[in-house]
Amino acid sequence: MKSKVVGGNENLLSSVTRRDFMKFCTAVAATMGLPMTAVPQIAEAVTSPKRPPVIWLSGQECTGCVESLLRTGHPTLETLIFDLISLEYSETLNAGSGHQAEAHRAKSIEENKGKFILVVDGAIPVKDKGVYCMIAGKPVLDILNETAPLAAAVIAIGSCAAWGGVAAAEPNPTGATPVHAILKAKGIPVVNIPGCPPNPYNFLSTVIHFLTFGKLPALDDKGRPKFAYSRLIHENCERRPHFDAGRFAEEFGDDGHRQGYCLYKLGCKGPETYNNCSTLPFNDVPGCWPVATGSPCFGCSEEKVGFHSPLFSKSKVIFPTPPAQHVDAVPEKGSGAKNFAYGVAGAAIGAAAVALAKRGGKGDGSSSAGE
Repeated sequence: MKSKVVGGNENLLSSVTRRDFMKFCTAVAATMGLPMTAVPQIAEAVTSPKRPPVIWLSGQECTGCVESLLRTGHPTLETLIFDLISLEYSETLNAGSGHQAEAHRAKSIEENKGKFILVVDGAIPVKDKGVYCMIAGKPVLDILNETAPLAAAVIAIGSCAAWGGVAAAEPNPTGATPVHAILKAKGIPVVNIPGCPPNPYNFLSTVIHFLTFGKLPALDDKGRPKFAYSRLIHENCERRPHFDAGRFAEEFGDDGHRQGYCLYKLGCKGPETYNNCSTLPFNDVPGCWPVATGSPCFGCSEEKVGFHSPLFSKSKVIFPTPPAQHVDAVPEKGSGAKNFAYGVAGAAIGAAAVALAKRGGKGDGSSSAGE
């Protein structure tokens, strides 16, 4: 007989073995870069019968962030909203609708002042007093300004909420604005979980950190959790060896593209994008992220992603020049010195790309998604 975890959360624990539960807590701790000593604390927080209320607001968005969350496997969505948190309001997942849903949102906010987590996906339009995104006849701008000061924590999920995203691309007719820019004047800190969509586990880990320690995780200078956004995608990309060796796909569908060569010449922004896509796959499927499927990274976790896409901007993005040499994956005998030199050249280009990203792409007319 499989032993069950003993704790206060019966629904969650009724179908989870102790081994699987501790593996989950250990994985969460590892994802956040916490020591093993934090695992018992995480386990205690997750099994607590007290579930934090969550109010989820949606602005100018495509629902992709919620769709991504629907596909989590540990925990599954039903475990998340029924056992870990108390999802009080979400336009996508509400059981009720219309006046019933709005009345429950107001009631929950009133009853849980200073205790609930406010999650926002989508940009917030501010032009013409926010009339371009209305919920129940009221601008989402007004709802955000009224709700955020009463929350225990505010999380902006997705690149639209974090940076403005596609909605804020030129010429931005609605005045689409990121959440943190609106709440800055009120002195309300916002955790940004950017991505288009972001990996749902970056969001879940942030929530679990808040449940466990009663505070938000350490953030970088852009309000992103350091455990997820402190390393460049390029560092752990499976195509990195091809970059270092100077092997690049020149166009979609060519021999290099089919053989898995580096996508840098096709516009990949991995060398200047901070995220954990290359180490934490989507949907619990190994290799499930854009670059692994043959699509260049377009830097969705960095600012001004919409502006830097050729679909939404007339500005030219200048990338660091990659190495021109092409060497074999398995070098011929006696060619070690030459290939070593090529490898050093590739590594130097990679270092230059990192330096460019850190200084915001300044100099020589170049631009960076991180500026």
